[in-house]
Amino acid sequence: MENIDMELACKLVALAAEKAKSDFKRPICIAVCDKSGFLVAYGRMEGAPLRSIEICQRKAYTAVRMGVNTDAFLERLRTDNVQIGYFGDDRFTALAGGNVLKDANGKMIGGIGVSGLLSSEDKVITDAMAAIVLGSK
Repeated sequence: MENIDMELACKLVALAAEKAKSDFKRPICIAVCDKSGFLVAYGRMEGAPLRSIEICQRKAYTAVRMGVNTDAFLERLRTDNVQIGYFGDDRFTALAGGNVLKDANGKMIGGIGVSGLLSSEDKVITDAMAAIVLGSK
């Protein structure tokens, strides 16, 4: 697969929502973007914070544009003592919960971002979704 398709993106939105409901009992927003950072699928569970609409999209976008999960991006900012604004993209965020999506061959096909929980909990969900994509044939 060269780029994530809408079918897989919508499946990930549904699976992420199920995981949030079963594991955390709280609503989230989920964004899936293609390998260029453009939105392919989005979902907002009833009651999810309004701020999470934009945050989840920024997380997916940042993961793809930087080529790393957002928690790794945050670590880079800290290690290199660099401000996020130096990257020149006001859509970037370093909040955990944005993951690169790679196919079974390790090639990036898109990104996923989740917001609505603690960032560490958002990351649990996006890690699980990335593992699903990596393991699919």
